[in-house]
Amino acid sequence: MKTPVRRPTRVGELIREQISALMPELRDPRIGLATVTEVKMSPDLKHGRVYVSILGGAEERAKTLAGLNSAASHLRHEIGARLRLRNTPDLAFFYDESIEYGARIEELIVKTKQPPESD
Repeated sequence: MKTPVRRPTRVGELIREQISALMPELRDPRIGLATVTEVKMSPDLKHGRVYVSILGGAEERAKTLAGLNSAASHLRHEIGARLRLRNTPDLAFFYDESIEYGARIEELIVKTKQPPESD
């Protein structure tokens, strides 16, 4: 039986809300200021790709992602206790580059709207 397309989206949104609520409780010092932006679920709902926006440089991003990936099993356990799902999905954390990409596009648009400099 084929899973409806909307179900992975709805489950991903529920998991995003739960992870956002659980993140302040994580005690790992590597985890900095991070926001969960999206959770993409596999069609069978067994795997979730969690995208996070992280404040800081490349070193801070690497530390935070390492901390979140090490806390994935704890988060999975807590999500399993809070949500009534047949299978609690495996979680993997990734850096969300969409905010930087959007800022770069905005910068290019502003630059093209400026009048050319004449010498």
